[in-house]
Amino acid sequence: MNKQSVKNLLCVIGTRPEAIKMAPVILALKKEPWANVRVLATAQHRHMLDQVNAFFGIEPDIDLNIMRPNQALTTLTARLLLELDNVLQAEKPDAVLVQGDTTTVMTVVLACFYHRIPIGHVEAGLRTWDLQNPFPEEANRIIAGKLARWHFAPTEGSKQNLLKEGVPDSEIIVTGNTVIDALLMTAAKDLELAVPLDSVKRLVLVTSHRRENFGEPLRNICRALRTLAEHNPTVQFLYPVHPNPNVKDVAHEFLAGLFNFALCEPLDYAPFITAMKRAYIILTDSGGVQEEAPALGKPVLVLREETERPEAVEQGVVKLVGSNYDRIVEEAQRLLDDESAYRAMARGVSPYGDGHAAERIVKTLREHFA
Repeated sequence: MNKQSVKNLLCVIGTRPEAIKMAPVILALKKEPWANVRVLATAQHRHMLDQVNAFFGIEPDIDLNIMRPNQALTTLTARLLLELDNVLQAEKPDAVLVQGDTTTVMTVVLACFYHRIPIGHVEAGLRTWDLQNPFPEEANRIIAGKLARWHFAPTEGSKQNLLKEGVPDSEIIVTGNTVIDALLMTAAKDLELAVPLDSVKRLVLVTSHRRENFGEPLRNICRALRTLAEHNPTVQFLYPVHPNPNVKDVAHEFLAGLFNFALCEPLDYAPFITAMKRAYIILTDSGGVQEEAPALGKPVLVLREETERPEAVEQGVVKLVGSNYDRIVEEAQRLLDDESAYRAMARGVSPYGDGHAAERIVKTLREHFA
């Protein structure tokens, strides 16, 4: 293939979920003879991004190292836009790929729009229709939905959301979610959990770190977790705690010292998948876990009032409980006590993909460029 027919593609990642979900796309594109793939890391999350890249064998070509302690969204956005302006002028990509709904995604899309560079948006079309939940992600994904050239929607429902907002049908490609590609690649490996747990006892896995749960909502969540731990001494609980003081301080205030409750540092991607495989039920406010856990046959209670991933709720394998103390305790206890209720949610049903989403994304780009 001559040099003129090779296209320069820039893949941007900023956070751990972006790195996980973009990894299958990057690895697939690197096999394409027509694509010169460059990876830009904004490092909106530093350590958590680095360990995912290392696991998948991806080395960023450009690293903005944008993370600062307790950085305000306005500061992060302004710094990213200035840095991205320089990068796009130097790289001159034929297209840029982003994933998800972070501040990295929003700023990259806006910068590319200013430079008239086409954008491919992986995981397009997720909506809650509530700008405050999740915040600021709902606004970020709406902006991406207005400015992207290719909308790689994970589900038919996501496609319908985009059509409602006036996105042309010809620009929407339903691919499945690349998180399932990454999950199946990782779950097939025999990996260690790296946290000492009793292999006989049932495990409740917890993650909660979202901005909209800061303050009293997270305190309610932790009160409920404490009650569950105290009422279920034969069940073990594991909570990998986000380092943000808004999360870490509250989690340790309510949960430290309980003999059956382990608080640990955030787990690397592969050990976290191992923890999900080991779990009996999962309580989370993470979007990615809502997609991954059903594919592993794990019931999920979502610690949020809204979800942009309604498909698993409709399938009955995910349930919204928000930050309400009574609902969290009641629904978690029901799954621990009622085997029939547990089996109804632990069916291994995933509406989010078949492990071939990256192939469909690459096929679309190949047909356009090659």
